[in-house]
Amino acid sequence: MFKYTLHSTLGSARSGTFCTPHGEVETPVFMPVGTNGAVKGIAPEELLDIGTSMILANTYHLYLRPGEDLVQRLGGLHEFMRWDGPILTDSGGYQVFSLAKTNKISDEGVVFKSHIDGSSHLFTPERVMDIQGQLGADVVMAFDECPPGGVSRIEAESANIRTLGWLKRCREHFESNQGKRQGVTQSLFPVLQGNVFEGLRLSQVRSFLDLGDWDGMGIGGLSVGEDKEDMWRVLELLDAVIPTSVPRYLMGVGYPDDLLEAIARGCDMFDCVAPTRNARHGTAWSTEEGQINLRAARFSEDQSPIDSECECYACQKYDRAYIRHLFVSGELFGARLLSIHNIQFLVQLAKESRKRIADASFHSWSKGWLRRYRKAAK
Repeated sequence: MFKYTLHSTLGSARSGTFCTPHGEVETPVFMPVGTNGAVKGIAPEELLDIGTSMILANTYHLYLRPGEDLVQRLGGLHEFMRWDGPILTDSGGYQVFSLAKTNKISDEGVVFKSHIDGSSHLFTPERVMDIQGQLGADVVMAFDECPPGGVSRIEAESANIRTLGWLKRCREHFESNQGKRQGVTQSLFPVLQGNVFEGLRLSQVRSFLDLGDWDGMGIGGLSVGEDKEDMWRVLELLDAVIPTSVPRYLMGVGYPDDLLEAIARGCDMFDCVAPTRNARHGTAWSTEEGQINLRAARFSEDQSPIDSECECYACQKYDRAYIRHLFVSGELFGARLLSIHNIQFLVQLAKESRKRIADASFHSWSKGWLRRYRKAAK
């Protein structure tokens, strides 16, 4: 049911197809984030028009509201969201450690307080597998401990040990319940931790592979405050040891330049809230100008599109002056237009990367693209 087929390689860059029960996903792929079961401000039909093939939803948020029992009673996430394509749910671990007020971390799990009402909750590996099982996404992520950037090696090693122990419990519970999910077939991805420490990253890959085969592998603990050079170094290290037969999911990374840098280092799947979060603050991406804030007064009479090379609805129909007016006037339509643009910008960047990998021009093209984008952003 789940299968990854590698089509082309160029150095470490790869293109392939990841097959799921709800359709095929061409990689490299950017997955828009639907934190609460919706990509902010964008309808499923619009996501399809943009070219989206797979989306992400958040276990922590959906557990707190509306609750996994309700989602299951209403037909699971696909029916609940009216999204027929593949869905991935993260484990909620990142949110538990970064967003919620954590009371206690132990080998058993994590006791935390809801950011909504302060109520106390316990996430264990088994509980997280049950929640994701009820939500019914295609790909579910193992519960992991994600330490912040800048931790010591001792702290990172402690998190690795706990993450491995939790993964064993996740896998055992997931496999024992796989046949009980009433027509829902899911795949479990582990999440590699280890921060920027090469020895910890390598040992964790080996430990994960010792547990058996996986349909894919998540790479966590990056883009949490470390230097970009450290992130690229870790990805180059992992590229050499993660099996080529599975997709590599770089979690939480999705700025345009980061996307291309990571694709060049063997990553296949990406997610990030930046496209819609930036859009709500008036920020858009442009190949010619880098990252621009359309609230700026200099755009008040600018009749050009956000990006002359973009074919999204916003760029084809509206100019910068009008979009700036929407933001200055507090009109929600402005954030919608920029959300559509930013997501399509990344979806198209991934699509072009697939094409360039296939015709062996990825490295020269991406270097030129990055040079132009970064020069414009200065």
